[in-house]
Amino acid sequence: MTRTIQTSQVLANSKFNKFHLLVFLWCFYVIAFDGFDVALYGIGLPLMMEDYNITVVEAGAISSYSVIGTMTGTFLFGSLSDIIGRKKAIAICLILFSVFTFLSGFASNADIFLIMRIVAALGLGGVMPILVAVMAEYSPKKKRALTVAIMYCGYSIGAILASLIGMYLMESLGWRFLYWISIIPFLTLPFFLRQFPESVSYHLQRKQGDNIASILNKVDPDGNYQATDNFEYERFKESTKKFPIKKVFSDNKLLSTLAFWLAVGCSMLVITGLTTWLPKIMLESGHGIASSLSFNLVLSVGQITGSIFGGILVGRVGHRRVLISMFFIGSLSFVFLSLTSNTLLLYLLIALTGACTVGTQNLVNPYISEYYPREIRATGLSIAVGVGRIGGILAPVAIALLLTTNLAPQHAFMAFAVPSLLGAIAFMIVQEKYASFDRVIEINKQKTA
Repeated sequence: MTRTIQTSQVLANSKFNKFHLLVFLWCFYVIAFDGFDVALYGIGLPLMMEDYNITVVEAGAISSYSVIGTMTGTFLFGSLSDIIGRKKAIAICLILFSVFTFLSGFASNADIFLIMRIVAALGLGGVMPILVAVMAEYSPKKKRALTVAIMYCGYSIGAILASLIGMYLMESLGWRFLYWISIIPFLTLPFFLRQFPESVSYHLQRKQGDNIASILNKVDPDGNYQATDNFEYERFKESTKKFPIKKVFSDNKLLSTLAFWLAVGCSMLVITGLTTWLPKIMLESGHGIASSLSFNLVLSVGQITGSIFGGILVGRVGHRRVLISMFFIGSLSFVFLSLTSNTLLLYLLIALTGACTVGTQNLVNPYISEYYPREIRATGLSIAVGVGRIGGILAPVAIALLLTTNLAPQHAFMAFAVPSLLGAIAFMIVQEKYASFDRVIEINKQKTA
């Protein structure tokens, strides 16, 4: 007798082991360099502006154009990953952002730098939702939110490393040195291709029972899965008949999908604005370059703290309550940040804004991914993040224009309070009753007769 295996339940019921750790470490590694590369621009910006002799508005425009590349990459590779496989899509993204960020460090002028940065941004934008989808697929259900949140802390670790290198080496080695470091992921690509698993959903679409059995035996070593087991190919095929983009609106998901787009747009506006201009704002407020970069370091520490503690709270009170609360707290933090001059309080508020921006987005990503059926999770998250990048496109130029006015530079933080508040409101209207969240169901493993 052939067993019928529900792969989603095997993955949901699994216990964290060496296989899960391998997936986690590779995702953490790639997202760390994603965070490193994103942070580079804001960290090197003061020296780069002098080198290229560009204005504040021109610097903001470079960042905005780069985010257009990021948005394009998010749409392109998120949807493409459901067709060519998530492993191949991650590898392509890694090559793009690693190689072209490295080449950016050799750009002789701002125009060439912009071209290199836009190409690199395609990979930077594409890789994040795919990594989240893979990590969410392979994480045990009970610890999924926390696992994905900790994995995404790699983004902040990368930003911390960039900040530390900037603080201690940039003045002596120059801003270009930071970009040259980004070749490291490309050099480790052969190891990634050898060790990283493909998505189970990809193998289900192609009825590759041997590959599915191999993966499930690593996920659940006691399962003794065989290529001849019934992995419900027809049922999976039926669930993927609709065009992936159409499915994010079907089955009463329209209102929630639009809410996700608004929330991510607000989140990206704040994140991109802070990443681009925080060192410059603090420098203009009277802090030295090393001191200004230390605020960037504190921001990254706050991001990690928010991700971990937020992930723990999600397991106790649910995603939506935590996200609404964090967006509200972030809004209040920006108001206070624009009003205080106390250095210690500034550090505390910067850490809190880190927790309630990137820290919050780290929790938003798995929530959106899980909301949709697993066969379109990368697509659903990619579209939400892609549309949300519009906020990231607007932020650098908008803040740059504020910095050219007679307002005190620190008052620019007030501009982030409104989108944070809108993000909280957006999650209030998400309809969880129409979600496709995985449920943990006990499975009776029957032996093959």
